[in-house]
Amino acid sequence: MDNSPLQVLTVPTAPYPDQRPGTSGLRKKVYVFQSRKKYLHNYIQSIFSSIDLRDRQGSTVVVGGDGRFFNRTAVEVIVQMAAANGVGRMIIGHHGIMSTPAISCVIRKYKAIGGIILTASHNPGGPDGDFGIKFNTANGGPAKEAVTNKIFQISRTIEEFAICPGLQVDLTSLGKQMLDLENKFKPFSVEIVDSVESYANLLRNIFDFSALKELLSGENHIKIRLDAMHGVVGLYVRRILCEELGCPAHSAINCVPLEDFGGLHPDPNLTHAADLVDSMRDGQYDFAAAFDGDGDRNMILGKHGFFVTPSDSVAVIADNIFCIPYFQQTGVRGFARSMPTSAALDRVAKATQIELYETPTGWKFFGNLMDAGRLSLCGEESFGIGGDHIREKDGLWAVLAWLSILASRRQSVEDILREHWLKYGRNYYTRYDYENIDIDAACEMMEDLEILIADKSFVKQRFAVEDKIYQVEKADNFEYTDPVDSSISRNQGLRIIFSDGSRIIYRLSGTGSQGATVRIYIDSYEKEQIFEDTQVMLAPLATIALKISQLHHRTGRSGPSVIT
Repeated sequence: MDNSPLQVLTVPTAPYPDQRPGTSGLRKKVYVFQSRKKYLHNYIQSIFSSIDLRDRQGSTVVVGGDGRFFNRTAVEVIVQMAAANGVGRMIIGHHGIMSTPAISCVIRKYKAIGGIILTASHNPGGPDGDFGIKFNTANGGPAKEAVTNKIFQISRTIEEFAICPGLQVDLTSLGKQMLDLENKFKPFSVEIVDSVESYANLLRNIFDFSALKELLSGENHIKIRLDAMHGVVGLYVRRILCEELGCPAHSAINCVPLEDFGGLHPDPNLTHAADLVDSMRDGQYDFAAAFDGDGDRNMILGKHGFFVTPSDSVAVIADNIFCIPYFQQTGVRGFARSMPTSAALDRVAKATQIELYETPTGWKFFGNLMDAGRLSLCGEESFGIGGDHIREKDGLWAVLAWLSILASRRQSVEDILREHWLKYGRNYYTRYDYENIDIDAACEMMEDLEILIADKSFVKQRFAVEDKIYQVEKADNFEYTDPVDSSISRNQGLRIIFSDGSRIIYRLSGTGSQGATVRIYIDSYEKEQIFEDTQVMLAPLATIALKISQLHHRTGRSGPSVIT
């Protein structure tokens, strides 16, 4: 057996021009990573090179992914390159799998310099699907724009990368593996950890597990259904909800992580989780939830498939926040929502006199506020909610928050929502996604739309649809000045705000792997008519949104890909 130190090589390479990280890292089709020579290596080297060698040397880095196709291959390359780039310790989820919230937890627990998350979140998997790489920094949250811009700039000029090609790690065995390298960066260790336990310990210190166990398996327990959509959360649902909190095993469905998510599109919304919605209609279950591929998103349903919008979900959790023991101890420092999210949370913040922050889309903005001690609870309309226990949105945390509210109030999900609307009024809300639009056509439409709404004559303009009249009060391209570091984020979405508080918002999404996704958000506040059909109530604003943008004409689309 050869016990000589493992060789470290410097390999010449050439840059690719398209490795700019989006809102949630670099996402491409799997074939891009497979077919373009050293495409993966270039990007991983760009991440390591963005970290000063003095900080990198001997540091700890966490790695895990949602288990999608190409996950294991990427983990092996990352370990080989980390060793060659001076990292001293790698902490990797068992089999290379760990949820995004759990990775954030582990980064913070072990004081790692950062973590590499292998996921394309809610995008499809498999050989023909998507793959993604996201870098989270030492606070456990997504890298800020200054860091992602630096990674991109390095990727455009990269000439070589460092790798230890002979390094092999057993991802199937828990425990520490020590490796001897032929360089000055010694020692190098790899620790394969239980993907669930550190995160489960964190949740035990946030929620009242005895009350939750009574709710889920006690004498008068409720019946729930949890759909992991063959993503990574299946591991966590079975260990925490079933084994520890007593949910029957059949409550958890699609809980085996699969490389192609079993052919499912792991996006927890009414379109892609239609089977779960259908299973709720006969009323045998009181509560249901679905999760995305990497575990940071969630969808909440009540009896008979009663749908809780993400915007309402964060507002209800905010209004019942002291049902969660963690907040009884820490207090509430602030609430926040992304700009496109409905203003339902604003009304809770105003009533409770708690500071409300409106940020651009992207969890890094919430993380900055949390690090400064200004924020306790936040959410965004794209099915993401989280607290300051980590620096990522957290699907399972949101579900346990809802279950804590149910345990405390002993009401149905629908009754809780109806009482909330009676108290605060209702923000009718929807989002239309137009996916895989030609990028040039989408950008040209957005540019022309911005010119239109920027004209002074646009403000005070009136739009009439049937018996409804809307008058423009304000129109702009949303710009955010971070109250912590005064950094400015421009071009975050086109807003049209009407005199009654209704809003139409247009954005180009940064989470797709090809083409462009145009998103239209429609938000309308009603104090009296609070029990009507959402699409009926929002139809006039939807008509105005399409008329102003001429989206169908400009893109050739007759309708959205997804409505949520």
